[in-house]
Amino acid sequence: MKQPIWTPSEERIENANMTRYMKDLGRRLGDQFNSYHELYQWSVENIEKFWASIWDFSEIIHSKKGDRILEADGMWGAKWFQGAKLNFAENLLRYRDARPAMVHWAEDQPPIRYTYHELYDRVARCAEGLKHLGVKKSDRVTGFIPNIPEAVIAMLATTSLGAIWSSCSPDFGFQGVMDRFGQIQPKVLFSADGYSYNGKWFDSLERVRRISEQIPSLKKIVLISRNETSGSQSIPKAMAWDELLSNSAKDVRFEQLPFDHPVYIMYSSGTTGAPKCLVHGAGGTLLQHHKELMLHTNLKREDGILYFTTCGWMMWNWLVSSLAVGATVFLYDGSPAYPDISILWKAAMEEKVSVFGTSPKFLTACENSGIKPREQFDLSALKTVLSTGSPLSTKNFEWVYKNVKEDVQLSSISGGTDIVSCFMLGCPIIPVYSGEIQCRGLGMKVETADDSGNIVANQVGDLVCTAPFPSRPIYFWNDPDN
Repeated sequence: MKQPIWTPSEERIENANMTRYMKDLGRRLGDQFNSYHELYQWSVENIEKFWASIWDFSEIIHSKKGDRILEADGMWGAKWFQGAKLNFAENLLRYRDARPAMVHWAEDQPPIRYTYHELYDRVARCAEGLKHLGVKKSDRVTGFIPNIPEAVIAMLATTSLGAIWSSCSPDFGFQGVMDRFGQIQPKVLFSADGYSYNGKWFDSLERVRRISEQIPSLKKIVLISRNETSGSQSIPKAMAWDELLSNSAKDVRFEQLPFDHPVYIMYSSGTTGAPKCLVHGAGGTLLQHHKELMLHTNLKREDGILYFTTCGWMMWNWLVSSLAVGATVFLYDGSPAYPDISILWKAAMEEKVSVFGTSPKFLTACENSGIKPREQFDLSALKTVLSTGSPLSTKNFEWVYKNVKEDVQLSSISGGTDIVSCFMLGCPIIPVYSGEIQCRGLGMKVETADDSGNIVANQVGDLVCTAPFPSRPIYFWNDPDN
């Protein structure tokens, strides 16, 4: 019989958010859940009750809860929390104290830190600046931007107004940006003048200038200066980040909007024609991210979470939702191997990261380099390692437990841009088996289908989700007939 590579201690199980949720749910239902398997089965057999419980457990900030949880007419006809009113950014900005909200490391700059109070202050001024530019509900605001604090601030300011945020990484070429932003016709574009990667400076201004000329809907380009030698005089419609924030706004007025009001536009890969524009709703994104971060990742206020990502990948959106839990979000901008492959482990030590998010590619590169993070760095704060992007091999599992930490939950997670979340994840109260994903996500009726569409077990097939869930795309952009 296969033996687990890691088993959570009794103390860890007892203190897990998942355990607290199971106990709370049991008290309210008069039921007792003795295992994750029992909880999962209940969640997919009682979908309305489950998602209502996530709303309550997450303490979703709202002005109106609505009177109906689910109106189901198949997967695509499903409507969630009809009548509810809320704001996405308000839920991510529920904390406004002196605890650390964001830490940013870059190759070419010293660390930057924001408390929750400082984050709220900058979002207030950024939102006021966007209002002065005429941004309103349902307008599109875009970021051609590195993984920097200004990206998070701009996203929160945008969504506080009920406008829609969409971002691309600055390593995208001009056509890659146009294939995406050209379809959604944004009103404002945020961009840095460039970025540093692998010790080299890459200028973004020429692409920004061309973008400003090719997207007629753009009223203003907000430039964030990261290199004093770069000049922005040749960029039409440009203004500086500091100028946008040069107002005295102290409070954010959070626009109260329907559950499915658009919050993000994300994109398919573009391998079969132009990228498809996937529009995600605020409420479904909030519920899924709360569930995945609090329950499956066991994220708490005292934690720091790092996920190596860019603003062009859905893991950035997922990472930033950690603000709703009150954790410290670690943003890294640059190469994960500069000046050497140990930089992220060094960051994890210095910033006391408890959740470290990465990919099999990175872990394999670490193994090939011969580094042993547990011998070089104090990783006592580290509780969980997450990996996605491709399957995590048995060798990857073994390397982590031998060379990173013995007592760590290693979670291979799998989802996608199409649901801005996960189908399968980790679980802090059950064992980890080498080469396996720990579990299916709560409320996600994930099954295997054969070529004829029959649900099968213990054989190769297609991964399908056969019951409605709130984070499916609400629609595709410019697709009125669905």
